[in-house]
Amino acid sequence: MASSSKRPRPRASDADPDAAAGAGAGAGATVPGQAASTEEQAATDRAAGERPTGERPADEQPVDEQPVDEQPVPHVRVAVIGSGFGGLGAGVRLRRAGITDFVILERADSVGGTWRDNSYPGCACDVPSHLYSFSFAPNPDWPRSFSGQPDIRAYLEKVTDVFGIRPHLRLNTEVVEARWDVDRTRWRITTTAGRWTADAIVAAAGPLADPQIPGLPGLDSFPGAVFHSSRWDHDFDLAGKRVAMVGTGASAAQIIPAIQPRVGKLTVFQRTPAWVLPRRDRTITELEKWLHGRLPFTAKVRRGALFALRELQVDAFVRRPGLLKLVQRLAERHIADGVADPALRARLTPDYRIGCKRILLSNTYYPALAAANTEVVSGGLREVRGSTLVAADGSEHEADAIVFGTGFHVTDMPLGSRVFGVNGTSFTEEWKEGMEALRGSTVHGFPNFFFVIGPNTGLGNSSMILMIESQLNYMIDALTTLDRIGASAMQPTARAQRRWNLELQHRMDRTVWTTGGCRSWYLDRSGKNTVLWPGSTTSFRRATRKVDLTEYELTLRRESRPGLPGIAAEAGEVLV
Repeated sequence: MASSSKRPRPRASDADPDAAAGAGAGAGATVPGQAASTEEQAATDRAAGERPTGERPADEQPVDEQPVDEQPVPHVRVAVIGSGFGGLGAGVRLRRAGITDFVILERADSVGGTWRDNSYPGCACDVPSHLYSFSFAPNPDWPRSFSGQPDIRAYLEKVTDVFGIRPHLRLNTEVVEARWDVDRTRWRITTTAGRWTADAIVAAAGPLADPQIPGLPGLDSFPGAVFHSSRWDHDFDLAGKRVAMVGTGASAAQIIPAIQPRVGKLTVFQRTPAWVLPRRDRTITELEKWLHGRLPFTAKVRRGALFALRELQVDAFVRRPGLLKLVQRLAERHIADGVADPALRARLTPDYRIGCKRILLSNTYYPALAAANTEVVSGGLREVRGSTLVAADGSEHEADAIVFGTGFHVTDMPLGSRVFGVNGTSFTEEWKEGMEALRGSTVHGFPNFFFVIGPNTGLGNSSMILMIESQLNYMIDALTTLDRIGASAMQPTARAQRRWNLELQHRMDRTVWTTGGCRSWYLDRSGKNTVLWPGSTTSFRRATRKVDLTEYELTLRRESRPGLPGIAAEAGEVLV
């Protein structure tokens, strides 16, 4: 979402957001069963004449030298980009580690990330609610086993308040450029609301942030409404309209049943059908909520059972795709139960192995496609001629509105063209042969830059919150390790990064995403899977538990003490 470039620049006092946190309603708040917040510990430290790790006294807050006619550029220890699950989780973990000198840069006017942007009819999560939440912030009040977008967004707002994250937020602040300053070993960040410098950046914008709309011939001349599923136009009244839905992915599978009863005519342009399984959704009873609230261990047991079930499924996806044959038969039965017309059923039956593309969950998708006012057009949309939509098979269809459920810029993330590393090279240039990182988190040539949901950290069958928390563990260990050893910057060696990715792609060769016979958004233009993790969430947690310094080049802090084990004595020297 675009933000104004006329907003005031941040004040120098913004470099210490903790000063405001002490007076905020959410500051120092705790969740039942959780330890006291970092703010309370900070107050104790100050009373003892000490300060928490990572917090600088006001008179030591560094600022860049500026011409006398300009305001100083505030400096922070960490700048977080994005305020979805990844960004808010980073904020909580930073505070818990005693690092309160950080800002969260958010281009929109509120938190929530993808759960703020995607407000389309029927929007809900396809991962059970009790697994799709932070381990440190359980929610006993989920209304359904698969909760909807409003409930997930409300959960994220609550996390923001309870954990005192709001004073660190800088809303309506889109990152325009981030450039590594080699001489001062810090990041220079330019945003639509001013500039910052930071010791480290945590990129938590996520891969589902920037919608992708195909450049169809004649689209600009279409006289009706045109919008992407993640930018839903709530002012447009669908009632009685001729609506074209382009795409049959996860969002479309929720939108189609939600709008089909309201529209006059629904034309679905399907390029590739998806495998769909029944959705075991239900209302969570008041008794269950009471038990989870009064006896938290019951919620932990429920979460543990959901986690274990999905871990058991991993082997079929990544090592033995043949085990998915039984699941595919269930999906075939689901089509037969929902679609009586054999011709339509044939068009909706994929010709690839289940799991190769994302498996969808819905009890209402097939009945909506089989409804009298719905037409499924195979082959996708080719061009637009005024209000006439021309399909790949040459058929023509009239429409008053076009809704694109065509996914996001995942393997070509827009942020990549805005971030420049040690040699002035952007991520876009660095990744021209495909995205890759060390342990999905750090990239050679981009010191102190940490991804949350980085390359090859996506999942095909479980909760991304599990992966996010693993990457947050890794990021916190990296930052505290830098402090402990007296270094100012770290970046993975080219050798370590390459070795990690060669092994990862070798494991990818036998997964269903590679062998299943489909072309999915998991693959980049060269056919390389740079999105998914070819293993269990448990194995990823082990791989990111701690930073292995043998995989990194370190740069000494100027004031670092000589003689530390494994650290060169000369300040500023890069160690391999």
